[in-house]
Amino acid sequence: VILLLFLIFVCSLLFLGVISVAFANIGFTSMTIFLILIGTLLGSTVNIPLMKIKAVVPIIREEYVSYLWVTYRIPYVEYDTTVTTVAVNVGGALIPTAVSIYLLSKAAPLMMFYSLIGVAAVALFTYAVARPVKGVGIVTPAFLPPLAAAAVALFLSPMQPQIIAYVSGVLGTLIGADILNLGNIPKLGAPVASIGGAGTFDGVFLSGIIAVLLVGF
Repeated sequence: VILLLFLIFVCSLLFLGVISVAFANIGFTSMTIFLILIGTLLGSTVNIPLMKIKAVVPIIREEYVSYLWVTYRIPYVEYDTTVTTVAVNVGGALIPTAVSIYLLSKAAPLMMFYSLIGVAAVALFTYAVARPVKGVGIVTPAFLPPLAAAAVALFLSPMQPQIIAYVSGVLGTLIGADILNLGNIPKLGAPVASIGGAGTFDGVFLSGIIAVLLVGF
């Protein structure tokens, strides 16, 4: 048990170290990185409700009727109304979005333009590969959005791809996986659909981090 706890502790330190390196590559100071990480970890427990979506879901039921000593199974359809609360996670969505907006506000006009192109490209790509899974949520292959963000960033700005990679990875994944799939939420059958709901491990947060690390190689 002690060994397992030690391994978890070491892996956590390595994980936070990798994230710190990614933010340092973008240009953040050690104190700013610390505040971002603390805010992300604490914010991962906070979901802010945005709206409620109602959906009518068909449910197949069965009844049995006996006639002349023979039992017949008769399926029929009932309709039930489900309500899904759409929320946004502070650590997994709002903080990465705020960091992206900050980077865009400090970027040169050409870099901002390239970043917006990257966001659009990654959003379309992510939307194409994302799939709504009933009872689970919007599922996206973990490494495809950051790979797309890194590729777009290197194509648009080979010499300075870091900011483009992060902004494209975060906002592109947020738009492509979550916002463009709001219409599919009623199909999920879940009581809560949280954008960025996995916090530090959410695809929105990790896509930006992984994309920055990829362009650094």
